[in-house]
Amino acid sequence: MRIRVVHETIYTYEQPARGLVQVLRLTPRDHDGQYVRHWRIDTTVDGRLTAREDGFGNIVHWFTPDEPAEALIIRVTGAVDTEDTQGVVRGAIERLPDAFYLRDTDLCAASAELQIFAERVATAGDAAPLALLHRLMDAVPEAVAFEPGPAANAVPAAKAFAASRGVCQDLTHVFIAAARHIGIPARYVAGYRARDDGEAAVEAPHGWAEALVPDLGWVAFDPCFGMSPSDSYIRVATGLDYLGAAPIRGSRTGGGTETLDVKLRVEQGRAAVQS
Repeated sequence: MRIRVVHETIYTYEQPARGLVQVLRLTPRDHDGQYVRHWRIDTTVDGRLTAREDGFGNIVHWFTPDEPAEALIIRVTGAVDTEDTQGVVRGAIERLPDAFYLRDTDLCAASAELQIFAERVATAGDAAPLALLHRLMDAVPEAVAFEPGPAANAVPAAKAFAASRGVCQDLTHVFIAAARHIGIPARYVAGYRARDDGEAAVEAPHGWAEALVPDLGWVAFDPCFGMSPSDSYIRVATGLDYLGAAPIRGSRTGGGTETLDVKLRVEQGRAAVQS
């Protein structure tokens, strides 16, 4: 499948913002089942866009405008060819040892209630890690109702679990916290998901999890939709939690009130046949 993305992040400021720095994790990489045909980042403000690689192997761009700006649009356009790998991730760049992904973070720490939930899921059936993780993927949306919508401020897993509802990043944090509690390395994945109904307009980028399965390696799980990501997904960045893989994070001096708007189209079609 070929997936085309047009993603605009639109900032407006009450006054010109100075010292603006935007950190962009918006560029996917090739791996088995994912081939980037073309990908481009543009901005409406002149400035310096510098590419680096972070500790997770993500492509990271740092953008700094040449002068204070009252508005900024960051526009991503690209196309990626995908194949369904049943969620198994192979050929991706790995910079860190597997055990690193057992670390708790503020967003993925398991409360006492979440620990009980994880242990109950772990003992409710087949103890094989793959079966257990599929069971966990099914159990999370039963405990935390998925509410489609753009990501707001990052919410800790324990808070989302207590509230029994959340957006995609919240359910993913609950899944990760539960998996780590029962000894399975897990991480956050940020990317794009094409809609099942064929409509191109999407509210926001998507987030899901990957967990380590012996003899298979990293396997993706999307508790929001109860499935292992298919060829309708583009994998962009990974981290211990949402903050480590967030598409855009930034800082500024001044500017007053900031207004943020996102326009996103994720369109799926048939990939061209290679001769």
